[in-house]
Amino acid sequence: MKALHFGAGNIGRGFIGLLLSQSGYEVVFSDVNESLVRSLQERGSYTVTIADENGEHIPVHGVRAIDGRDLALVAEEVATADLVTTAVGVPILKHIAPGIAAGIKLRMERGGAPLHIIACENAIGASTQLKEHVMGLLSPEEKQQAASIAAFPDSAVDRIVPLQHHEDPLAVTVEPFYEWVINRSQMFPGAMEIGGVHYVDDLIPYIERKLFTVNTGHCSAAYAGYRKGYDTIQEAMKDEEVVGLVAGALQETGSMLVHAYGFDAAEHEAYIRKILDRFRNPYLRDEVVRVGRSPIRKLSPDDRLVRPALRAWEQGGSTGHLTKVMALALKFDYAEDPEAAQLQSMIAEKGARQAFAEVSGLGADHELTERVMHDYEQ
Repeated sequence: MKALHFGAGNIGRGFIGLLLSQSGYEVVFSDVNESLVRSLQERGSYTVTIADENGEHIPVHGVRAIDGRDLALVAEEVATADLVTTAVGVPILKHIAPGIAAGIKLRMERGGAPLHIIACENAIGASTQLKEHVMGLLSPEEKQQAASIAAFPDSAVDRIVPLQHHEDPLAVTVEPFYEWVINRSQMFPGAMEIGGVHYVDDLIPYIERKLFTVNTGHCSAAYAGYRKGYDTIQEAMKDEEVVGLVAGALQETGSMLVHAYGFDAAEHEAYIRKILDRFRNPYLRDEVVRVGRSPIRKLSPDDRLVRPALRAWEQGGSTGHLTKVMALALKFDYAEDPEAAQLQSMIAEKGARQAFAEVSGLGADHELTERVMHDYEQ
């Protein structure tokens, strides 16, 4: 069995590639980083280290890599794969779509078996977004045929894999915890299941629980930590004021999620505690500026701050901690992050209120905007 995975970065190697290899797949990475591709080709293996007191080293063998810019080669790998996955970042999905579309065409010409294509990204409906990019490159006749041979089940993924630097460029360190959930209802019947993956018929509650707990909490710690001068999430989580803000934000998203999806309140409270402990992991070094990067995306209408705050507000719930986090996101002025620089330019040109209104999709006079502006001035 062969799995083609787009993105040979730390998440691709340390999370998705690891699980696929452990499930018996030959893993083929597609990436545009020439040195990374060359190293994987030459060695055919790498090591994943678990960031805990044991520091277990897990060897991953039988892997190879291709240059993602070689459209014909990518198409051939798609045409002959048993599974396709991605971990490239949502903005990059449109750039890998041509190779996937070309591969689906080859597969259809050859009468290939049905194929699952799963985008493992931090977004709601990432596989569906990838499907739209791919299908947009096919003719009406090809789209109709492709629907019977290519399925794009959405998924939710969760594993903290910080930026890291090793003497071995292929080595990667990951936290012990992971969760990969796939929407079974979007798959072809009788498909082989991947070991370590949780399959559900309704993904939305799980992906929103993850996004509005892990991702909301992570960026809350980052923006609060950045404002107080900390370098890492682990350092920030030693500050009780930071912990109080993060925990408060997760209580607000948690109340919203319990109300919306009927999660057991006690179980969700335990889930929040587990997340907070993950942020404290002393065996990881997770840089605040990495987690806080792309504040415009994080403040967008459907992302980890505005969406849960708006829904909590609509339910009549509390939002005081979330609005403070959003205000702190507006203060994230890390010059080396393009989105942070762009946001600061918007604030300088239009003022914080108008800048926030534009990126958040909330009106300048919305009650949540008023609360964010109050916190911003404080």
